[in-house]
Amino acid sequence: MADDSAKHLEVALVAAERTVWQGQARIVIARTTDGDVGILPGHAPLLGLLQGGTVQVRTVDDEYFVAAAPDGFISVANDRVSILAENAEMGHDIDLEEARRELDQAMAAGLADADADEVRLAEARVRAAEQTS
Repeated sequence: MADDSAKHLEVALVAAERTVWQGQARIVIARTTDGDVGILPGHAPLLGLLQGGTVQVRTVDDEYFVAAAPDGFISVANDRVSILAENAEMGHDIDLEEARRELDQAMAAGLADADADEVRLAEARVRAAEQTS
């Protein structure tokens, strides 16, 4: 009989100050500087730079969630996926209207101050909240 432990990923989504989510997943999808990557059990080792702002996870319980993680790293080895981001937040914890207001403010300030980090964070929060609702 096949070993069930090889049919899932151990995933940890970690922000600078806390673990945002940790658990078992069937698939993780993230955008890196090299493009979108889908991680399934048995995936080859990978180290990538996150880009695009969201990470999607399908758990072993068939739950689906999206997290905002605009900048950071993804590491894959031995069916373990580590997503390390300075800022990370679960999409279902984000108030979409508030996130849209923050994006508008960040874009207005970004035009004046050229603060791309704030704009990327605000865009990621809006995308994660939209994909969750």
